[in-house]
Amino acid sequence: MGPVLAGVLQLLALIAALALAYVPLGNYMAKVYSSDKHWRVEKWIYKGIGANPNTEMRWPAYLRGVLAFSAVSVVFLYLLQRLQGHLPGSLGFKSIDPDQAFNTAVSFVTNTNWQSYYGEQAMGHVVQTAGLAVQNFVSAAVGIAVAVALVRGFARSRTGELGNFWSDLVRGVTRILLPLSVVAAIVLVACGAIQNFSGIHEVGQFMGGHQQWNGGAVASQEAIKEVGTNGGGYFNANSAHPFENPTPFTNLFEIFLLLVIPFALTRTFGIMVGSIRQGYAILATMATIWVGFIALMMWTEFAHHGPALQIAGGAMEGKETRFGVGASSIFAVSTTLTSTGAVDSFHSSFTGLGGGITMLGMQLGEIAPGGTGSGLYGMLVMAIIAVFIAGLMVGRTPEYLGKKIGTREIKFAACYILITPALVLIFTAAAVALPTPGHSMTNSGAHGFSEILYAYTSAANNNGSAFAGLNADTQWFNTTLGLAMVLGRFLPMVFVLALAGSLAEQKPVPATAGTLRTEKPLFTGLLVGAILIITGLTYFPALALGPLAEGLAS
Repeated sequence: MGPVLAGVLQLLALIAALALAYVPLGNYMAKVYSSDKHWRVEKWIYKGIGANPNTEMRWPAYLRGVLAFSAVSVVFLYLLQRLQGHLPGSLGFKSIDPDQAFNTAVSFVTNTNWQSYYGEQAMGHVVQTAGLAVQNFVSAAVGIAVAVALVRGFARSRTGELGNFWSDLVRGVTRILLPLSVVAAIVLVACGAIQNFSGIHEVGQFMGGHQQWNGGAVASQEAIKEVGTNGGGYFNANSAHPFENPTPFTNLFEIFLLLVIPFALTRTFGIMVGSIRQGYAILATMATIWVGFIALMMWTEFAHHGPALQIAGGAMEGKETRFGVGASSIFAVSTTLTSTGAVDSFHSSFTGLGGGITMLGMQLGEIAPGGTGSGLYGMLVMAIIAVFIAGLMVGRTPEYLGKKIGTREIKFAACYILITPALVLIFTAAAVALPTPGHSMTNSGAHGFSEILYAYTSAANNNGSAFAGLNADTQWFNTTLGLAMVLGRFLPMVFVLALAGSLAEQKPVPATAGTLRTEKPLFTGLLVGAILIITGLTYFPALALGPLAEGLAS
């Protein structure tokens, strides 16, 4: 079997698995966020935190809950790292330096999981399990909660109430993320991933020095890392490490895990707004971009030149020989089109155009299918923009799901889509213009510029993957990337929740003969076009200086 055919067959198997999970998981999540009953363990949690889960919140109160919980999480994780040297189970590692502790705390709380450290050489068992793994669960649950609040904004009328943040947060963890992660961890352990609390072992000598490995609760963290589209690895090699990703089957299984909730949330959306076909339209948009990007990536990585690449069957530099070009391409596209950031190969070693595809996937806003929750609310904002564009073309007031898209709504949507590009381009320009940040670049020219552009694209979009050639463990990058992660996560949420509150206050508008049918393939095409054109106009100059220049020169 040729490598191209193997890659295509893996893609088809993945699509089949996602299709089988789509309806039951989407239906289940809709029930989770529509139920008025609370589990006993959830009641204990509400009592412990002093929250009333039955109190409806307007968008300012919902936002205060999101920000307050996230702020406390940052402080807790920061202090846990600063105290690591005094905690049991630290494996002898020292406490984390202040700038890196800030960067890591912000990274995991914002669902970015950017890592400027070697996990197996810096973080002990307590920080990994009680700190990082916990944030993998709750940061993902926060994203789903905000998405559900926006969906309620479309589904409700003549009320500004969007549900209860604390109830949405707790249910996301106890009823969705935790059960899925338990099952996923068992599968990973059965396939060879490690799960223990062992210390550091000397396993032999390597180039005159001693080689050491430490164990950890890897399988359980790997499970929620993918299910929650987090991406932070227990080891520096991430999902290229055999302790995290032992076999080609686990590689495909991990790709399935990072895609299943974002895709299934479109079904949840359709059920909650009372139109399954609207959910299918959003699904079709996400799937079209995802499959299209995978096809482009495979083409760039298999379109090899020269006898060495022909013998290898593709551009194998930076790729795991266990997985090959096809599986690595699927993983790279899936992890950058979601907010996962996990890697089973190193994007810096992809072809010039291949690295550009991973970068462009994040610059779309990670909406195809995007992160847990963030992908859905990002795509719905883009749907509002597409409806507004269609309304301008035909000269009528735009409507979406029975709600008028007026001046207020379009301002919120416009602010949402402008925030992340502004962060990426401003921080990139500053890093390139100043003398000190440039010293962190391993490469010069177009590829060196791509390293910096990729880092800020990954941080501001809360992805977390890296080009790997950039030394980001400096005060400049730890601080500025941390700021990009915070602002890129929470400023968009402000406008999403404000938009949700504005929509919920409206009364429904009956459909007429002139209403744009947003469940039809025509709207899917319009939405795909709007996403690609807006992203292209925003980022093309920067991409032309980096991956496009490198790709065309090779």
